[in-house]
Amino acid sequence: MSNDHLGLNEYQSLASRSDRTKGKGNGFDLPVLGLVGEVGSLLSEVKKRQRDKAAIIGYEQTVLEELGDSLWYLAIIADHADIRLATLDDAGVETDLPFAVLQPQHALPLNTPSAQFEKTLLRLAAATGELAAAVDGSHGDKPLLQARLATVLRHLVQAANESEVLLEAAARANLKKAEDRWPRERTYPPLFDAEFPADEQLPRALEIDIYERDASNDKRYVLQSCRGLFIGDRLTDNIMQPDDYRFHDVFHYAYAAVLGWSPVTRALLKRKRKSKSRVDEGEDGARATLIEEGVATYVFGIAKDFDFFADQNPGDLSLSLLKNVRQFARGYEVHSSPLWLWEDAILQGNHAFRFLRENRRGRVKLDIEKRSLSIGELPR
Repeated sequence: MSNDHLGLNEYQSLASRSDRTKGKGNGFDLPVLGLVGEVGSLLSEVKKRQRDKAAIIGYEQTVLEELGDSLWYLAIIADHADIRLATLDDAGVETDLPFAVLQPQHALPLNTPSAQFEKTLLRLAAATGELAAAVDGSHGDKPLLQARLATVLRHLVQAANESEVLLEAAARANLKKAEDRWPRERTYPPLFDAEFPADEQLPRALEIDIYERDASNDKRYVLQSCRGLFIGDRLTDNIMQPDDYRFHDVFHYAYAAVLGWSPVTRALLKRKRKSKSRVDEGEDGARATLIEEGVATYVFGIAKDFDFFADQNPGDLSLSLLKNVRQFARGYEVHSSPLWLWEDAILQGNHAFRFLRENRRGRVKLDIEKRSLSIGELPR
């Protein structure tokens, strides 16, 4: 992507790299539904801002993101119809057209949505409805589809003007988000403890045995051992209806193996980074441990409803889920980790958890250099 002004066709080509709707339905259903949803989200955000005023956090960022997402769906619909985005402008140019031409003015911070902005969004919603009707069984009418797409783009530009957001900024933020979630090339970031002494690093290769035992009071608990030594406490589910949460430490090991981050695992293995007191307290301390436990509990609660992601592959997990998980860790080093890496950690951890649920015991292997966690049978 150029550091100069971004072009509409350039954006469309870059956006299409993260298109996961091709080959599904008639090629238009999903992106059209997506566009309708994003416009609806914009209207909802304006309504909440007008109702709650200062109680709405991150309003400006949300408008920027929703405009970018709306633009993405518009670009994808056009791409499916083999229509170049730049041809939707009134000038109808065949060559590329910079976003800056659409909005020559500069954007200023937005404090309160104007009444005109709301009206423009309603017109945008109506235009989106007309676009949906145009592709409903009649998308062979390319001139009609192009006219409907052009109307949506015109209202998007108007909405960006009235919200004082540069559409180019929204487009660039959208591309950055797509790369964060569905990158063309997966490049692992450096490990957080790479520059620390070896005895303060998470072990680059490690095996941990996890197994269930019966207690005298008819309860069941989980024990863990590493290199012949017991680690951690006896774990139970700590809930009225048992759900096998007692095996949940495997999620922490997945965070350690894949993200290179786990204050819980550091505490268990006595690998806190004490050579730097600020890191020891701020990144490896009690609050960071609580944050990680919160992440594990939050993901577990959602995973329970989806068979612990048994049918999910890389790229399938909800974007909202991943963003919420990363938001938990805001202010900590792991917040810089890309969303796709968070997904890898969650999927690998849940794979191991499903194995433990089925077998009630297993040997977990961490390979931090390869960013992987695997599990197999534990010899009896």
